[in-house]
Amino acid sequence: MTPAPDRAAPPPDTPAPATAAHAAARAYRPALRDGVLLSPPLLRGPRTVHLLKHPVTGAAFEAGVKEHFVISRLDGTRNLDDLAPEYAARFGRRLAEDNWNLLLGLLGTRGLLAGAPDPPPPAPAPQRANTFWRGTRRMVADADATTSRLHRVLRPLLRGAVQLPLLAAVLVMVLTLALHIGELLDGTAELIRQPVVLAAVALFLWFSITVHELAHGVAAQQYGGHVAEIGLRWRFPAAMLYCTVDNYLFIPGLRAKLVVAGAGAYINMLLLLPFGVWWFVLPVDDPTRSLLAGLLLLGSVQGLSNLVPLPPLDGYRMLGHALGTAHLAPETRTYLALRGSRGRAEATATYPGRARRIYTAYGIGSAVLLLLAVAGTCTVVLLLLK
Repeated sequence: MTPAPDRAAPPPDTPAPATAAHAAARAYRPALRDGVLLSPPLLRGPRTVHLLKHPVTGAAFEAGVKEHFVISRLDGTRNLDDLAPEYAARFGRRLAEDNWNLLLGLLGTRGLLAGAPDPPPPAPAPQRANTFWRGTRRMVADADATTSRLHRVLRPLLRGAVQLPLLAAVLVMVLTLALHIGELLDGTAELIRQPVVLAAVALFLWFSITVHELAHGVAAQQYGGHVAEIGLRWRFPAAMLYCTVDNYLFIPGLRAKLVVAGAGAYINMLLLLPFGVWWFVLPVDDPTRSLLAGLLLLGSVQGLSNLVPLPPLDGYRMLGHALGTAHLAPETRTYLALRGSRGRAEATATYPGRARRIYTAYGIGSAVLLLLAVAGTCTVVLLLLK
């Protein structure tokens, strides 16, 4: 939602008549409401924006760079005359009084200023009715409290002294499995021929997906995030748990955002670690080794594929965080469509150089990744059918 576009301040205005109301407006020292969240700068199309989130209704709004400069300084100690020199030093032109009043009016009507009443909550997005074939259902009344309790239980295990050795062990396992890819493919072919064992593996992988989702919520709690919903999503014949972190863009620090987004894939690989050790220590001729190899290949594909930077996978969010972008895929499609239009030079003239490089590179990279995924899938299927 965009309450106010990023407007350049107009040239200095002719001073208005000095009235009591005018003087009071200039002396007003507004403060943001407690709990309002401000995001770091995000590239969205040709613009750089910041997000603001209401602490009660959860409504989110976009603000431009100039607006954010002012909003981030509303702490109850500054008025227009205090901010005007800072604004002029930053943007090379004065902050017009009309723009100041307009911005404060927008913030007030949206309940973002201290003392302002809460606006009505945003209308819920239209939901498709649940059917036998597809739907979603909330499973937990208070998802944030549930993940908070889980986080308190697991907190001793989240320390670096515990996680760094586990992360190193996971990386060693992935490298070892990559060096034995032929054995893993043979083991997967053997696993497919044993339906009872295959069903047990499928159940384990489904459990791994459930833990994957909860891992996002626990990681968000570790860094002060908020979990909005835990529920069940089904697309017949598959059904899986989901966990929605609704303020991950406002979590401070790039590392924290990357950890929250990558926690699911990491826990998937961590669950495979005991099976990887078991597989590694078994004799080569042990029949259990081939079945474990199949489990390790299927589990690794499930976990590591989430790191591919394509929507809606976790890797896509991680790349967006790393690049500082919002809506990377749709904005890339918009930019490439403009480049393919007749007046492309004029249509893309407002895009800064960084935006052009990012959207072009992501468009090319996405196409390459899709081709590689199709080719890799076809190759694996052919090898398993031999």
